[in-house]
Amino acid sequence: MTTGERPVDAPRAASRNRDLHRAAAVARRLAEVYPDARCGLAFANPWQLLVATVLSAQCTDERVNQVTPELFGRWPGPEELAAANGGELEAVIRPLGFHRVRSRALRTVAAVIRDQHGGVVPARREALVALPGVGRKTAAVVLGEGFGLAAGVVVDTHVRRVSRRLGLTSVVDPGRAADELEDLLDRHEWVTFSRRAIVHGRRVCVARQPRCGECPLEDLCDRVDV
Repeated sequence: MTTGERPVDAPRAASRNRDLHRAAAVARRLAEVYPDARCGLAFANPWQLLVATVLSAQCTDERVNQVTPELFGRWPGPEELAAANGGELEAVIRPLGFHRVRSRALRTVAAVIRDQHGGVVPARREALVALPGVGRKTAAVVLGEGFGLAAGVVVDTHVRRVSRRLGLTSVVDPGRAADELEDLLDRHEWVTFSRRAIVHGRRVCVARQPRCGECPLEDLCDRVDV
């Protein structure tokens, strides 16, 4: 070792390599099992995806998809939704719960996009997270699914559970989990990994009584009850 060089931390490097190999193996297996996994929300453009993602907080994609056809039919864009009657909008989204809060949130976001972005959903992460009520997860969904831009790993309850059981992350906080997954996975896998992990979490790696006996990733799993 020449003067000035820093010693290599061999154990840390070995651990890092193991983590990278595990993440790559998990990503490959998910791709083999769920090659056609898609976003569970129904949408036709980035605006519809943004609205649907905002509505999906504490709600299933299936329930959101039941109300968005009427919502988009009556208020197709930001201008129309910003001017919507609050009571009428609440009536449409009432089946999702928290209808008053959701109504205010949607009309506020619509007004900001209308007034500050010319009625067009911005394709930049910093602009999206600046929108009222739009955080890192929603921005990643919109950029990844609406614009095809890998802006981050989407960590919902399914992705967090699957990733922890597979030993890819040990944290509970979604933001920190996303940081760890983004550090382990190649950027081009961020969007597809989220899709596939969500499907796997819904079908096999469920919260209660996971179907380990029929799991195609069982040999890669460090099962932790989470």
